[in-house]
Amino acid sequence: MSILTVENLAKSYSGFQAVKGVTFSLQAGEMLALIGPNGAGKSTCFNMINGQVAPSAGRIRIFGRDVTGMAPRDVWRLGVGRTFQIAATFGSMTVAENVQAALLSYRRRWADCRWAARFYRQEAHDLLALVGMADQSTRSCGELAYGDVKRLELAIALANDPKLLLMDEPAAGMAPSERAALMALVTRVARERRIGVLFTEHDMDAVFGHADRVLVLNRGDLIAEGPPAAVRGNAEVQAVYLGAGTLFGASHR
Repeated sequence: MSILTVENLAKSYSGFQAVKGVTFSLQAGEMLALIGPNGAGKSTCFNMINGQVAPSAGRIRIFGRDVTGMAPRDVWRLGVGRTFQIAATFGSMTVAENVQAALLSYRRRWADCRWAARFYRQEAHDLLALVGMADQSTRSCGELAYGDVKRLELAIALANDPKLLLMDEPAAGMAPSERAALMALVTRVARERRIGVLFTEHDMDAVFGHADRVLVLNRGDLIAEGPPAAVRGNAEVQAVYLGAGTLFGASHR
């Protein structure tokens, strides 16, 4: 069974159609890229799946459950993680405390937060070790380089043990070596934990190097879907987004 199924999803704003009847599915452990030019409707799709925007039409099913119009907090509690294009953390808190806060929220251990924080210390450490940040657990988030903030955001997104992870431009703002390392990490975690990952990205090395399938939006329409090689060679995709000279392994910005 698909962990995510989107059927004829549409969104209109005062007559403007931002998304026009998009349909696709995502399987466990799959890396699915959603790409397209600015204004194509990618973020709108993400926000509808995550519950931040109500669809004008269509259905969204997560783990077989209809979640269309469900609030973001309820979608999150189903086991859906989310990262954002511009990563943000609690700058006055330590790296470990940021992850503990997410664990506390998910487990709902509010009766004795001081006890719960101690209880989740090891779990927070394990998540930070997974993203390569265990040695920075006591640092203030306000001191972190942006690449480290992105990795911390991934650890926070994994705090609710998600089986579906939505990542909006996970490599945005990172140096090339950091982008490659982060995408390799996300792919490994997705495979090991059987997490379905839907991600948007403008860096084509990240897309063609890590996606199992690629969806292409243009002006709200889904114009192509398939393996990276097939999408890369699609004439319409080249015309509206990639450019006819784009080759595998060559970044597009």
